[in-house]
Amino acid sequence: MLNYNSFKELTLKGRYVKNSHIIPLAKQHASIAEITKIGSSVQKKPIYSYVFGTGKIKILVWSQMHGNESTTTKALFDFFNRLHHRDEVVFKLLSECTFCVIPILNPDGAEKYTRVNANNIDLNRDAQQLSQPESKVLLNTYKSFKPDYCFNLHGQRTIFSAGYSANSSVLSFLSPAHDQQRSITRTRKVAMEVIVTINNALKDVLPDQISRYDDGFNINCVGDSFQSMNTPTILFEAGHFPGDYKREKTRMFIYDALMTSFLCIANDEVKGDKYQSYFNLPENQKLFFDIIIRNVVSNDGELVDVAIQYEETLKNEELLFVPRIAKVGSLEEYFGHKEIDGGQNPILINNTGKIANSLTIINEISINGVDFVDKIAVS
Repeated sequence: MLNYNSFKELTLKGRYVKNSHIIPLAKQHASIAEITKIGSSVQKKPIYSYVFGTGKIKILVWSQMHGNESTTTKALFDFFNRLHHRDEVVFKLLSECTFCVIPILNPDGAEKYTRVNANNIDLNRDAQQLSQPESKVLLNTYKSFKPDYCFNLHGQRTIFSAGYSANSSVLSFLSPAHDQQRSITRTRKVAMEVIVTINNALKDVLPDQISRYDDGFNINCVGDSFQSMNTPTILFEAGHFPGDYKREKTRMFIYDALMTSFLCIANDEVKGDKYQSYFNLPENQKLFFDIIIRNVVSNDGELVDVAIQYEETLKNEELLFVPRIAKVGSLEEYFGHKEIDGGQNPILINNTGKIANSLTIINEISINGVDFVDKIAVS
């Protein structure tokens, strides 16, 4: 078995991935894929597709619909590199399936590291109105390619837990609702069965860290829209592995999940009758903060917990993790990716003991006179 590091795309790293990072990689994949400009963004940046394989099963994949969700894009280029190793696994994939992959659907958002596009529109709420050029590119590709499966690749914030637990949701998946009633149609069952296969393959390396996303129906969402058109659609959400703020470990697990699902489909194992354990996956809950400082005393004499959340800020093409106060009070029902016991000592934030309202940027913090800035930095 090939070692993951032997095909990991080393030029893509961290959280900031944009067109200028992936365009130079096209040359090395021209031998395995037909790489085509399929449209342009609001700001006229090119949108590319990679088409490869000769099989009858058609799989449409897109990433960075939200420009600041890049982990799955990195994993896709790891997958492209894997295809150059022409072994039985690759032969199976390319002989049974034809792939159409859009690595960055929202290049303007990727450039500015924003969820939305250059018109401040969330493309994942534009499936019906089709007000944006990027939305039209995706739908036109869907109509011309006529996929048997759709893979909608995203990233999720560090706030998510795998159910009501102290386990971070490293990966979460969804078979989107087909209609307002969330009917369990055959299309949904097929997507659910693929997710079950992924969970069975990864649950030992990610114990109790794989979950499912809420399936509330919104026809304006692309996944719900394609599912309602009877194309099995699978939402991937790349989440937070403890300590992995650059999402490099999560990237590897996303790669594993992609390979597992593609091989499952290529082996023609998906009938839609092994979907039931999908509902055993815990549903995502918002129980995490990046840091919780517990048991500290403000100048008011109140014993509180202080939750800190990082705001991802792009500055001079460098992604910074800026700590902000997110919540203050008794936070027993929440968990921190890092927890610090204040020992019922006085806390000073920005030279004041009065803990400010939420979202205040933390420039200085000390507990009982000890400088604490280094302990709230991303390592």
